Amino acid sequence: MTEPQKEPGQGSPPPTPRWVIILGIIFVLLVLLVVILHLMGFGFGDHGVGGGGLMVSIATGQFRL
Repeated sequence: MTEPQKEPGQGSPPPTPRWVIILGIIFVLLVLLVVILHLMGFGFGDHGVGGGGLMVSIATGQFRL
C-alpha cells in the first residue's frame, strides 16, 4: 500500500531554516562569551556615575585620566 499524500496545510509545519538555527547558535555563544568575560573581570567599564573620563579613588590611591 502506498501512503496517502497529504494536502498542503495539513500535518506539521515546515522545519526551521538552517540559517535561523545557525544565527541562534551564534547569538547564544556571543551572549555566553560576554557573560563569562564580565564574570572574569573584563567587565563593561565603570558602571557608576561619570563612568568615563577622570577616575579618582582616594581609598586606593588610583588616579586615571
